[in-house]
Amino acid sequence: MTQPSPSPFAAPWEAQVFALVVSLREAGLFTWSEWAERLGQGIRPADAPERAADYGAWLATLEGILAERGVAGADSVAARTEAFQRAAAATPHGEPIRLENDPLYRP
Repeated sequence: MTQPSPSPFAAPWEAQVFALVVSLREAGLFTWSEWAERLGQGIRPADAPERAADYGAWLATLEGILAERGVAGADSVAARTEAFQRAAAATPHGEPIRLENDPLYRP
C-alpha cells in the first residue's frame, strides 16, 4: 500500500489562502509578477530583518493588495477576522467553522 504524499499545507487555512491568491490572479486583480514583487517586499523589507516565507506572509500580502485596490479595506478585514474568531470559539470541536456560528452574526 502506498502512502499518500504529504500536503504542502500545514493547515486548511493555508490552502484557502493559496486558492484565493490563484483565483484572484486568474480574475485579473494582479499579475504573477506583481504578486512575486509584493510578496518579496513583505518577506525582505528594506528597513527590517527578513521574515519567514510562509502562508502568513501570503495572507499579509493579499490583505495589502485587497486594501490597495479597494476590494477590502483594513477595517473590513479586521471585522471579518474578529467575526471568524468568535465563530471559531462558538463552534463545537470537529465541526466546520461558519460565520453563522458567530454570536453577533447578522445576515
